[in-house]
Amino acid sequence: MADCCCISTLGYLALGYILFRSFKNLRTIFYAHIFAKRLGHVVNLTTYGKWAVITGSTDGIGKGYAKELARRGMNVFLISRSQSKLEETAKEIREHSTSKNVEVRTLAFDFSANTVQAYDVIKQALNGLEVGVLVNNVGVSYDCPDYFDSYSGGEKFCKMMIDVNCSSLVEMTYIVLPQMIKRQKGVIINLSSAAAFSPLPLLSLYSATKTFVRFFTHGLIGEYADKGIVFQSVHPYYVATKMSKIKRASWFAPDPTYYAQSALNTVGIENETTGCLSHAIQHAILELIPGCVFTYLSKKICMQTRQKYLAKAAKSQ
Repeated sequence: MADCCCISTLGYLALGYILFRSFKNLRTIFYAHIFAKRLGHVVNLTTYGKWAVITGSTDGIGKGYAKELARRGMNVFLISRSQSKLEETAKEIREHSTSKNVEVRTLAFDFSANTVQAYDVIKQALNGLEVGVLVNNVGVSYDCPDYFDSYSGGEKFCKMMIDVNCSSLVEMTYIVLPQMIKRQKGVIINLSSAAAFSPLPLLSLYSATKTFVRFFTHGLIGEYADKGIVFQSVHPYYVATKMSKIKRASWFAPDPTYYAQSALNTVGIENETTGCLSHAIQHAILELIPGCVFTYLSKKICMQTRQKYLAKAAKSQ
């Protein structure tokens, strides 16, 4: 009889947990991605400062953020590795900006060259600018899923991934945060990934770096919530970018501009977001899968992706 009561209690607790998570996810889906904008709860980002700084801003989600922030009336400072791509992106933003007063500046910088001295270039470039929004977007991934000991590039690649995916946002936050604290306002958006929610075999290092982004962001939320600074970690699933290798946008894999627009609408509403409605629905469903099952399925999918990539590479040779 006691055993039956114990099992029954555990069952009710499990059901209560599922209902709690479901309610939380439904709030996110309906309020953050549907009603907040209609109710006028979307934050006016221009009130935080005149400039938005975006790293990794010439492709994908970073470029989407740059275009959308400029459309909302902010001056944008683009930082990426390629000067030619920076010039192309700046020209595109200027041509399509709804406001002729929007200013665009660029700086070519390689975030894999990770030394404190290297970032002095960025400090000098941003000196005197009222930075209201910082988007730490720059990041790298693998060509295909692989075992940790077999990464192309070996230890050098591992260090480069850590430098770009982790150290870059630490350094950029350290540069910009003091002036935000002084003004008692600012927004720092850190692009993580859905890979941060669970360990991913064959994507182990990438997943770990994105988990660092998530935890670092939430630690800063606790430190600076009373100082007027808004921090947000963004966890996209698939978006139609070069990194994801998805060429055609769809509802579940939106184009970067739409994704950035949707994600920016959640600033000040959610300190952690998957960015858009379709990704919020995907996340709500996947959260119900037990961790061990999710890890097993993830490895199976990554193995299949790896095999296809290797077969295609062998065929091309």
